[in-house]
This record gives sequence, C-alpha cells and structure tokens, in this order.
Amino acid sequence: MILGKKLIVVMPAYNAARTLLQTHREVLEQGMVDLVILVDDASQDETVTIARTLPSTLVHAHPENRGYGANQKTCYRLALDQGADIVVMVHPDYQYTPKLIPSMAFMIANDLYPCALGSRILGGRAMAQGMPWWKYAANRFLTLAENLLVGAKLSEYHTGYRAFSREILEHLDLDRNSDDFIFDNQMLAQILWRGYPIAELTCPAKYFAEASSINFRRSVRYGFGCLATGLRFRLARLGWLRSPQFPPPCG
Repeated sequence: MILGKKLIVVMPAYNAARTLLQTHREVLEQGMVDLVILVDDASQDETVTIARTLPSTLVHAHPENRGYGANQKTCYRLALDQGADIVVMVHPDYQYTPKLIPSMAFMIANDLYPCALGSRILGGRAMAQGMPWWKYAANRFLTLAENLLVGAKLSEYHTGYRAFSREILEHLDLDRNSDDFIFDNQMLAQILWRGYPIAELTCPAKYFAEASSINFRRSVRYGFGCLATGLRFRLARLGWLRSPQFPPPCG
C-alpha cells in the first residue's frame, strides 16, 4: 500500500529466467508493493517455473506468443481485476531499476500525475550507460517528430518503465492498439489525446545480453509505426481523420 492505495507491479515477461529473481527481489525490497503480476508470453526458458516459486506473485502464462502489446493488455486487465489503484510496469530483464518504483508511485498516489515515465534521456547519460548510438539517434529523432505531431514535450516515448493510475487504465481503449511493440507508443498517444498530464523521472538503464531488445529490422518497423501513430493523432485532431484510437470528444 501507498497512502492507502493498492500498488501492483506488472511484469510482461519473455525469456527472462536469468534476470527475474534479481528484478523481483528488488521490487519487493521497496516495501510498498502489494502484488506482482507476471504475464509470460510463451517463453522458451524457465521463466514460468521460476515465477511460480516467487512470493506475492500472480503468474499468468499465454499458451502461445502473442506479442509485447498483447502481454501488456493482459497485465493491465489482471491488475484491475486484482483491485489495483496504481500499476507500475517493470520489465523483468533488469534493464530498469525497481528502486524508482516508490518515486513513480508517489507521484500518482499524491494525485499529482495519473501517469509517470522513467526516462533514459533526461539527465543526458543514455549513451554513457550503454545505449547504442543508433538507438539514441533514432530515439531523439522519433521523439522530436512525435512531439511536433501530438503537441507534447516528452523527453522520450520509448521507455518501458511506466506507472499508471487506475483511472487511466479504465478509460483507455487498449484493445484498439497493436499487439506488437508499437503498443507502448500508441498507449502514450491515447493518454495525451485524453488530456492527461504525464510526468517524467530520470531513469538509469542497463544494456547487456539478457536485456530485452528488438532487432534492427523490427526497430525500423517500430519507427515507422511511431510516425504513423503521431500522424493519425494530428489528422484526428484536425478533424481530417476518424480513428478508433482517437475518438472525438463526447458531446
């Protein structure tokens, strides 16, 4: 609990056996997490076996690989079913430190922001911490383009470290979004479309063999997907496009 609100951490997992124990241990060490929900997307390693031995953990396994976006959809649905007031997504690959959970959760628990992001770009040390130069360049270009298209000023749209209020998760139509990696980008666009403010915190990140990453080909596809999302947002805002992701305001 945090200020009387139930805090649930969700972990979208795929082949995370080597890093799961360390990540999970640090999550519980924060002392305020009521439940961890791990959704496994048909891993080929021992992720599910290990997860089922962990305390304070609900494990759900997809029978087949559905994609990163579909995994998150299950995570958030289960978190709401379990009565979450605040949901923090932490990848079990230990790329993002669970030690920021209290900071992100307090911003929501205190009703300051309904959404908080852990940004690798704020602080200016992303490349020093190991982010490949081409990923950094792509991140900066896409973020600039998306900010121009959606009218926001985020430092990045591509972090996997996120915290949400129950209200946001109940009001977003996440089923309209992709089951692939572009889901992350589409979800932020939906949040901005509804006028919710987004907080960002400086977040260190690690880059190593076990940390999840998509290959160059999928990165290119993801990049074009981000630009397409931003363009749909802009066209819908101008009234030139009807999009189920960005519906006109009621009334």
